[in-house]
Amino acid sequence: MMEQLATPATGTRKIFDDYHPPAAELLNACVHCGFCLQTCPTYTLWGKEQDSPRGRIQLINMAIEGEVDLTELYVSHFDHCLGCLACVSSCPSGVKYGKLIEAMRGQVERQYRRPLHERALRRMVAAVFSRPARMRKLMMPLRAYQRLGLQRLTRALGLTSFLPRSLRAMEQMLPDLSQPDTSTVLPPRIAAQGEKRRSVALLTGCVQSVFMGQVNAATARVLAAEGCEVLVPPEQGCCGALMMDLGQEQQALDNARRLIDLFEPLPVDTIVVNAAGCGHTLKDYGYLLRDDPQYRDRAIAFSAKCKDVSEVLAELQPRAPRHPLALRVAFHDPCHLQHAQGLREQPRAMLRTIPGLELLELSEAALCCGSAGLYGLVQQETAHQLGQRKAERIIATPAQAVATGNPGCQLQLRAMLNEAGHPLPVMHYMELLDASISGTELPGKRN
Repeated sequence: MMEQLATPATGTRKIFDDYHPPAAELLNACVHCGFCLQTCPTYTLWGKEQDSPRGRIQLINMAIEGEVDLTELYVSHFDHCLGCLACVSSCPSGVKYGKLIEAMRGQVERQYRRPLHERALRRMVAAVFSRPARMRKLMMPLRAYQRLGLQRLTRALGLTSFLPRSLRAMEQMLPDLSQPDTSTVLPPRIAAQGEKRRSVALLTGCVQSVFMGQVNAATARVLAAEGCEVLVPPEQGCCGALMMDLGQEQQALDNARRLIDLFEPLPVDTIVVNAAGCGHTLKDYGYLLRDDPQYRDRAIAFSAKCKDVSEVLAELQPRAPRHPLALRVAFHDPCHLQHAQGLREQPRAMLRTIPGLELLELSEAALCCGSAGLYGLVQQETAHQLGQRKAERIIATPAQAVATGNPGCQLQLRAMLNEAGHPLPVMHYMELLDASISGTELPGKRN
C-alpha cells in the first residue's frame, strides 16, 4: 500500500508544468504486473512499493490527478531511483521507464524547492563534475594530498568521518592520481596501424578525461591497432548525462548541441564511446532534442553514429595479435550498457579474444552497483548499501581483477572493495585489451 504522502490536493490544481510532463502513453503502457520489482535496486533493498518502478508510476498518476503535492516525502521516492533501467530489461510490456524518470527529474527540479543544503550540493556537483577545465584545476591539490601521504594519514586517523557525507563519498571514490597517464590528453588525430579499415571519432568525456585518462588512451591505442584512424576533437565537455541526472534538462540540451556542433563536421561514420552512461545519453539525443527544429534531425543523425567501443570491435575481425593474460576477471555489467543499450555479449566477446583470460560472472549481475552517474554523491547511503552488496558478490568469486565499462562503476567498485579490505584492481575492459595487444604488464595485478 502507498504511504500517506500529503494532504490530498484539490484535484484541479496542476502539479506539473507544460514542458515535457510525463507522457500519458508511457504511463498507460504499464499494466502493473510487478515483473520490475525484483530487478529494482531500491525495492530489493527496502521492499517498499513506492520505491519500485511500478509504485513510482502510480505516484506520477496521483500527481497528474491532483491527489498529491510535491512534498519532500513524495520527491524522495524519485530521488531514490537510480535510473539504472533494470526494470526496462524485465518489463514484458515495453514500458519506457527511462523517459518517465527523465521527465520527472525535470519537473521536480522546476517545481520543487529543495532544502538549502541540497540545492548547494547539487549546484556544486553540476558546476564541477561537468566541467573538465574546472576538474583539472583540482588535480594539483588532490595529487599533493595523495603523494604527501595526507590521504593515508587522514583515513588512518578517521578524520574523514568529520567531513559532510557528500564530501566523504567524494574522498572515498577518489582514484589513484599518482600515475602520470591519469590525465593523459590525446592528440587530435591518431593514425591507424597498417591498412586503414575505418575512421572514427572518440568521445573523451568529462570525469574520465581528467581522472581516468588512461582509459581513453587505451581505447585509442586499441582502435589504432585494429586499423582505425582515431580523431579526438579538442575542448570536449560533458555530454549532458550528468545534467540529466540532476533534472537540469536545459543545461543538458545545451551540452548536447555543443557536442553535435563539434563532432558533426568530422569525416567519420562512427563516434566511439567508452563510458556506458555517456553512450546511453548520446544515443538518445534525437529524443532529447525532439522539440528543437534546428537540431532535431541533426541529433537523430548524430545518435545513429554513436557506438560503444565494444560494438565497434565486434564489427571488426580482430587483426592485432593478442598476448596472453593469465588472469581471472570478474565482469561487472554497467547498467547503462546492459539495460539502456542492450549490450551484454559484445564486451564479453571482446575480452574472450585475450588468450588465458578467464571471465567470471557475478550473481545479481543485473543489479546496480550504486554509482549511477552522480547518484553516489547525492544519495550516499543508498549508493553505499548497493556498493557493499556488489563488492560482496565480487569477493565471493576467485577473481584477481574486475572489468567494467563505465568510470562511475570503476570508482564505486574500487572504493567498496578497498573498504571491504579486498583491494582488487578495477579496470575498464579496454585497459585489459590494450595490455594484451601491447604485451605490457597490468598495474596492480593480484595473484
